This record gives sequence, C-alpha cells and structure tokens, in this order.
Amino acid sequence: MHPPSPTARAARAARAARPRRRRSLAGRLFAVQVVIVGAVVAGGAVLAYLFTAARAEDTARHEATAVAQSVADAPTVRAAAVGPDPSAVLQPYAQQVRADTDVDFVTVMDPQGIRWTHPDPAQIGRPFLGHIDQARQGRLQQETYTGTLGPSVRVVAPVYDDEHHVVALVSAGITVDNISARLRVPLLALTGIAVGALALGAAASYLVAARLRRDTHGMDAEDLAHLYDYHQATLHSVREGLVLFDRDHRVLLCNDAARELLQVDGEVEGLTVRQIGLSSSLIRAMESVEPVRDEVHLTAERVLLVNTSPIGAGLGSVATLRDHTELQGLTGELDTVKGVAAALDAQAHEAANRLHAVVSLIELGRHREAVEFATAELALAQRLTDRVVGAVGEPVLAALLLGKAAQAAERGVELHLTEDSRIDDGVLPDRLTPRDLVTLLGNLIDNAVDAAIENAAHAAPEVRVTARTEDGHLLLRVVDTGAGVDPAAADEVFRRGWTTKQHGRGLGLALVAQTARRNGGDVRLGHGDDRFGGPCGGAVLTVRLPLQRPAVDV
Repeated sequence: MHPPSPTARAARAARAARPRRRRSLAGRLFAVQVVIVGAVVAGGAVLAYLFTAARAEDTARHEATAVAQSVADAPTVRAAAVGPDPSAVLQPYAQQVRADTDVDFVTVMDPQGIRWTHPDPAQIGRPFLGHIDQARQGRLQQETYTGTLGPSVRVVAPVYDDEHHVVALVSAGITVDNISARLRVPLLALTGIAVGALALGAAASYLVAARLRRDTHGMDAEDLAHLYDYHQATLHSVREGLVLFDRDHRVLLCNDAARELLQVDGEVEGLTVRQIGLSSSLIRAMESVEPVRDEVHLTAERVLLVNTSPIGAGLGSVATLRDHTELQGLTGELDTVKGVAAALDAQAHEAANRLHAVVSLIELGRHREAVEFATAELALAQRLTDRVVGAVGEPVLAALLLGKAAQAAERGVELHLTEDSRIDDGVLPDRLTPRDLVTLLGNLIDNAVDAAIENAAHAAPEVRVTARTEDGHLLLRVVDTGAGVDPAAADEVFRRGWTTKQHGRGLGLALVAQTARRNGGDVRLGHGDDRFGGPCGGAVLTVRLPLQRPAVDV
C-alpha cells in the first residue's frame, strides 16, 4: 500500500481540525446527482403516465365510437326500431355485441332516451342517463358521464330509417375503471423502468462521486478553494522561478519570479518554449528529455541556475530557475581575491629570494653590488606601482591591475598598462559597481594571460591593458600575444560554453558580455595586428560603457 500523499495528509489534518464535519465535494455532487436523476425520472414517469392515460382514453373513445356506429348501421337495429317490440329483438343483440367487443355497455333507446337494452335488464324502460340532444339532431355525440355503471366514456350515434329520419339512438361506452385497468400493465412497466433508471443513475452517480472523492482526497469545496488559494499564493511568493510545461513543451504555468528571471512580459501560458523569447541554450535545456541538474545559463542580465524534471508518465516537465547573478559576482570577486593573494604570496617569495641575494652579497663583502641590486629591484617594483596608481584613480581597478600584474609575472607574462590609460577618481558613476569592474577587467586579463602563455612558443608572452575615459564612455581594452580568435567564431565567443581551453567552462567572456549589456555598453572582438604593432598580435577585446546615461534593458 502506498503511503498517503502530502496533499491527502494535509486534507485529513484540515478535516480533523474542523469543529463540525462537512460533506465532501464528492458527497455533495452525489446528492445533487441523485436529486437531479430522481427529478428527471419522476418527471419523465409522470409525463409518460399522462401521455399513456390520454392515449388510453382516446383509444377507448375510438372503440366506443366504432361500436356505436356499427350497431346504428346494422339492419337488425333499424328493423327492430320500427317494430312492435324493440327490446325483445335488440336486448340479445346488444349483449352479444358487448360480449364480442371491449366495450362495457351497448344501449339502444328510442329518440326520447327510453332504454330498449341495457346490461342490467332492470334498467330497460328507464331514461338514459346522459346527453342525447346532438344525437337526436343526427350528429354523433361524445362525452364522459356518470351513469348506472359509474363514470364512463360514451358515444351516442343516431339510427336512421329509409327516409333518413332518426328512429332510435345507440350508445356504447367504456367505464373509467376499465380504462384504468388497461393502464395498469403499462403503468407497472413504466414504474419498473423508472425505478431501474433511477437505480442506474444512482449507481453511475456513485461511481462518479467515488472517483471524484479519490481524486480530490475527500476534500470539500471549501478545502479545495483554500488549497487553490494556498497554491497560487505559494507559487507567486517563492523567490525561485517555476515553469510548468506539458508534453508538447507548452507553458502551463509561469510564476512571477520566473517572469522576472526570464524577462518575459504578457501572457505566456499556452505558448511553446520557443515562442517566449528565450536563448537557444535555455530552450535546449527546457526541451531536454533527460533531467537537467544545476546547469548555469546566461540571460541578458542574469546568471541562472536551471533544473528540469519530468512530471509523471509523459505528462510534461517542470523547470526551476534560481538567480545566481550575485553569487557569480561574489565568486568572481573571490577568485580575484585569491589571485591577488597568490600574487602577494609570489611577491613575498620573490622578495625573500632577492633579500637572500642582497644578504649573500653583503656577507661576501660586495657591498656596492648589494646596494645596486636592491636599488634596481626596488625601482622596478615601484615603477609599476607608480604607473598604475598615477593613471587609474579608481582604487578597485588599481588594486586589480597590480594584483593581476604580479600574478601574470609569476606565470612568466609581462602585463603593461598603456601610456594613454587614464581614469580620474570620481569619474565612474555609482551604478558601475566595483563588482562589475572586477568581472569585466578580471575576466579579460585572465583570458589574455592564458592565451599568451598558450602561444609562448611563437611570441614572448605579453598582455597590454588600456583603461581610460573618452567621449563620455569608459573604455577597457585588453590585447594579448596569443594566437587570436578565428573570425568565423567571432559571434560565438561571448556565448556561454565557448572556450579554447581544454578544461575551461566557457563562462568568463559570456559574463563580460552580460555585464557590459547590463550597464548599457558592449564588448567587441578584434585582432592585435589591426590596432597595434609590435609584439601584441593576438586578440583584442574592447569594452565600452556609457558614463552618463543609465543602464538600458537589452
């Protein structure tokens, strides 16, 4: 037996907490269905009874009419009506006709209504009970009247002689009791059908109610309404993005966080994943048959962590989105700090070696050489620091450049700050955060250093960095002595996953492009031979960011 689902447990807990027991939605539906089926069956039975009763009365009237007219047209009746003793001839004849047909009485009378025949011989000679005015005038007369045999449907027909004078009247009728007896059999059948239909409808309603009770876990309408409200409130209040897809990858649900993370506007429910304007990598992830686990994707402004999972047996899939933009920025800053720490460690190690050299020279009595060596090394280190600090007034950029220079030197790469670099303190806008500067320049320098080292067999490893303001923009340019980038791959460089490194993730340049777009700028790829001569002939990556205008949405 499967353990109860969380929804079922929640429903039972809610029912247990209620002060009084309410009927479940399935129970209410069952009661309503039974009432409706009962009303429909009862109404149908009543209508069928009324229709059958009317048809039975009409049939009885037609039968009585046929018998009355047949008797009135009989030669025996005509002859006896003008004979000396009509009762003697017509009484046996009327009784025989009544026995041969389904009528209850056949009465023959004179034009004044005095009976010549009657099922009860004691009634012969007495006046006929009923209306005969129309029959005396030669017209057929029909009515329902209470006579000696009780209420009956009767017909009175005139009897004509050879000269077309009314010489007698014939009445044939069927009692209401006889009509009711005729209705008894179809009424019983109708009752049986109605009871069967009611039982079948109740059974079908019970099955439907049982299925509904199982599907709704026995909850009533109020429980379902509360559950729906909780469901909506939860979906739209969680910070994680949630997108539900059907088996055709159409959006069934997209909560507020997902709309914000994916930067989609308007109604997206009913659209396919390809119709809501996502990147190709996100489309592939959300259309993937296999589950996706903690996969990093970049949008125009965000770093998203995407997970997908199928729902049920081919019902669709669910995608969850988490914003890792800040985490990625912090990771970049941490990497930079680690790099600076490693550079400082390398500098400390190198300083220790130089100090040992100075001490050794002193111990050997070569004081002048020791002073010259120490002075030269101090001037070299101070020259780079003075160059960076004098050109770059932004402390974050200055610290980053010094750390990256030391780190590059440890790896055998010379990092130069070009002569035209100049950024005064206070020029950069507040919206251009230090984190973004670290992301932009740190990733560009790291990639340039790696490219220069990989191409060290063909050119001395060197990286040139330009950082200046011009025409209301911040310009950051990094040139390396690497092998450069194939022009055919220029459009793919800034796509997540593109890399020339054997163990790279292809995320650095994608983050640079995203950060540049988020700040209203752009990043371009060129070749060193096009801009600079000399040793730097590799890739040229240039970032331009506006200083005055606000960031724009891309």
